[in-house]
Amino acid sequence: MNKSELVSAIAEEAQLTKVEADKSLKGILDALTDCLAGGDKLTLVGFGTFSVSERGARSGQNPQTGKKIEIPASVAPKFKAGNTLKALLNEK
Repeated sequence: MNKSELVSAIAEEAQLTKVEADKSLKGILDALTDCLAGGDKLTLVGFGTFSVSERGARSGQNPQTGKKIEIPASVAPKFKAGNTLKALLNEK
């Protein structure tokens, strides 16, 4: 499913126009991004938890050349599925 298909599904489910559904989706994604950028986590009970994970600096190796490289520390988004979502996926 891509973004336009998601917008169509939201519009149909919530009985909104596609423009309204697109604005709603954009608002949700902006709020989620702002939350994670601030270092917070967002929990949607039954669906899952979005959080931020810090990765430490480490040494690595270029697989093509075999040369050692230093990989800097970084921050990455993380998602952990909730029990309700897991149960729905495992029913099928």
